[in-house]
Amino acid sequence: MTDERIHEECGVFGIYCPDSVNVSRYIYYGLTALQHRGQESAGMAVCDTCGPIGNISAHKDMGLVSEVFCNDVLERLKGNIGIGHVRYSTAGGSTKENAQPVFINYAKGTVALAHNGNIINIDRIRAELEAEGAVFSGNADSEVIAYKIAEERMHTSSIEEAAENVARMLKGGYALLILSPKKLICIRDPWGLKPLCLGKTGDKYVCASESTALHAIGADYVRDVSPGEMVLITGEGITSKRINSVEKEAHCVFEYIYFARLDSRIDGLSVYQARMEGGRSLARRFPVSADVVTGVPDSGLTAAAGYAEQSNIPFKNAFARSSYVGRTFIKPTQEERTSAVMIKLRVIEDVVRGKRVVLIDDSIVRGTTLANLIKEMKKFGALEVHVRISSPPFLYPCYYGTDVPDNSQLIANAMTTEEIRQRIGADSLEYLSIDDLDEMTRHLPLCKACFDGEYPVKD
Repeated sequence: MTDERIHEECGVFGIYCPDSVNVSRYIYYGLTALQHRGQESAGMAVCDTCGPIGNISAHKDMGLVSEVFCNDVLERLKGNIGIGHVRYSTAGGSTKENAQPVFINYAKGTVALAHNGNIINIDRIRAELEAEGAVFSGNADSEVIAYKIAEERMHTSSIEEAAENVARMLKGGYALLILSPKKLICIRDPWGLKPLCLGKTGDKYVCASESTALHAIGADYVRDVSPGEMVLITGEGITSKRINSVEKEAHCVFEYIYFARLDSRIDGLSVYQARMEGGRSLARRFPVSADVVTGVPDSGLTAAAGYAEQSNIPFKNAFARSSYVGRTFIKPTQEERTSAVMIKLRVIEDVVRGKRVVLIDDSIVRGTTLANLIKEMKKFGALEVHVRISSPPFLYPCYYGTDVPDNSQLIANAMTTEEIRQRIGADSLEYLSIDDLDEMTRHLPLCKACFDGEYPVKD
């Protein structure tokens, strides 16, 4: 919603059709369904397995999926196998050079790669490659991974063997889609930090960051790719291999709090039900006498509905949202960003005037946006505004592909809850307990490092 939001790095989508069908439009619709995961750049690479070997076509640029791909571009991208990517930069700058998929030509052929996540030992791998003469066009993890796979391919019997060897070297969160002229390879990190699932429609196999992207092209959800699993899709069908394992998995809890779309299921768990449970937990633990419950669009609305259901306080939408305001993160100054937010969200006076309001949001990073919204609600007659946050306080940065900033930019790292309450102007403020996260996600093994500082992956 604003520049204060926590962002995921990106989303990936891949498809293999054994028939001579152009898959570029399938990728387009799949990426559009994943647009919430990244809005800075988009790209795709396709290949015709029935054509000349090595004929991979690619296109990528800055902007939304609908801005990057017009009909003419999609018509030029012909192939029955392909991968796509939407990006929000957490590692590497926001530049066209760092847009994905990345494309590498090497002695034995070509390879394209789309990557979601962050690799904490990537600098070491990059340094080793640069010492051997490698030159990189950008500073994103994905280019280093693709180059390493190409190098490894020179010493292995197949591209999947090279990809397997490289995946075992990587430490961090990753969902990899690797396109060679005849094969689609899908790999998920052994901790399960980054989501990846499989689907099928007719004879087409699909792999994507979220199940909502499968549904966007009429594919049925088959299953999640298991942590540490490599899935190989060729003209002969699909094969699977567990290539990496760890003692304890650690799925990113923020997929359920904010990142994923409501209609997705990740690792068997409904995102919608998880957010509803987060709101119910807040109501059980931190009840308050109020007249109306509302949420900050869009991320706070489902938790707000859960809070209202549990507390028997009516839920109402207190904000009118404009869909025609530019993305706030591209505004050059904080003043302009704040103005854009207040134009995008306007308080509905009839909902709040004379009312005690419970306001639900998914997180507080710096607190500026929430303070402005509370100020506006009281300006329009709200008697009280009680804030409930459907995540614990952010205290630590994330290193696995989420842009939780360093400690100096996290308000909860420098202030107590009472000090934050005073800063944002709320009548009360409470956060979801870390203990409630387990119930919210049905005891799925979680990475909660941004809340408790317990990092599951170390270099």
